[in-house]
Amino acid sequence: MLGVWLLLWGAVALGGRADTAFLRRAHDSSGHCTYSFTVASPVEAACPEAAGGVPELRAELAALAARLSRLESWERGMGGSGPRGAEPGGARDPQQVASAARLEVAVPLSRSQMRPAAVGGGTGLLTKASAFWGAAGRHGAPRGRQEQAGRGVGLVHPPGHSVPGPAAAPRWEPQPLTYQELQSERTELPVSRLLEETALGRPGKEDSGCGQLVWVGEPVVFGRADSIAGKYGVWMKDPEPVPPFTRDNTWRVDTVGTEVRQLFQYEEAEQLARGYPAKVHILPRPLESTGAVIYRGGLFFQPRHSRSVARYDLRGETITAEREIPGAGYHGQYPYSWGGYTDIDLAVDETGLWVIYSTEKARGAIVLSKLDPETLEIRRTWETNIRKRGVANSFLICGTLYTVSSYSAPNATINFAYDTATGTSRALSIPFENRFRYLSMLDYNPAERQLFAWDSFNMVTYPVRLS
Repeated sequence: MLGVWLLLWGAVALGGRADTAFLRRAHDSSGHCTYSFTVASPVEAACPEAAGGVPELRAELAALAARLSRLESWERGMGGSGPRGAEPGGARDPQQVASAARLEVAVPLSRSQMRPAAVGGGTGLLTKASAFWGAAGRHGAPRGRQEQAGRGVGLVHPPGHSVPGPAAAPRWEPQPLTYQELQSERTELPVSRLLEETALGRPGKEDSGCGQLVWVGEPVVFGRADSIAGKYGVWMKDPEPVPPFTRDNTWRVDTVGTEVRQLFQYEEAEQLARGYPAKVHILPRPLESTGAVIYRGGLFFQPRHSRSVARYDLRGETITAEREIPGAGYHGQYPYSWGGYTDIDLAVDETGLWVIYSTEKARGAIVLSKLDPETLEIRRTWETNIRKRGVANSFLICGTLYTVSSYSAPNATINFAYDTATGTSRALSIPFENRFRYLSMLDYNPAERQLFAWDSFNMVTYPVRLS
């Protein structure tokens, strides 16, 4: 219908009378429906000097202007902008409407045409419209503009007509017109490549929400242990602290020794770097290895020589819960490749508290269990196909387990991922730097959106990026 209105506008704006005009509809050779509009030549009928000189023509212009205004209002409701100069809800002079219609035309899409692109490689509908003006001999087609970037419609001029520069005002030349025709084309283009240009996965952009790990940055050193007891260790921040603790509080355990009981508390990471703790907690039971985490006001750890997990309350300074992990290997049965009695490893991500271990039934493959942080009851368990001794360490992000290929190679990789939502694993090759060549602890902090690691006396963090 919009094409028909434009044809009528072309005829009326030229000053032709409706009773001397002829409209013909036919199918062309390609099966498209075409409209031809013909008006009388000066030999057959006289043309008024201006549209304003004929009362009935002025009335017809006003009626057509009202119809165009309704079309523009409908287009704006669908997200379009309409012809420039249109004031929402305001009335305009018919001559101004004709001038706007001659210069710019916006082609609205129907709801059935506005199909969203399928994420991950679908095809979205992008519209490209073109207007073609033709005449037998010299005629008064408007001197419009070529199609501009971001515009829906452009004007293509017939041979012999020049195109004015950007500053030139369009001009209407009332000359005899044999015919005037408008044709629109719609083209579907793939938009999957546009997804690759988004900010997701691009350095320097903050991510929001969950996603898949796509990048790990270079390590940043926050502190260094000054004795042999700190060659291996674990340092942490609470992603969901409870008063009086905050996210600035930092915690550290040096794990070299037979009786590891000291938990160092720092007001902030800078205090850890200087080596002056605000308080030292003496644990009721010694812990084993580097698998401990801080979460919701408690230290979760594996008591020495046991397959249990315990919760030490940081405010009450007592153990408030302890539970055995059925069948879990301990004290060197199923450690990570670097050793260190890392049979039971605790982890925290956006979804809660996890324990990473293996069993005789799983034949050394990594087993994951989701724990209740208050009672330590196992909510659900997953058995993976990733051999625990074959990886250096692991952590969880958004319910997905990620493993590191080597604890000593300077250019290691994040080599496997296991998605608990789908129960499937996949191979990865995300670069990971072991700067000090002995990675003994690696955990993810969902509040900091960083990996915390202990690399041969050094406490470091790694920025990460999710897709």
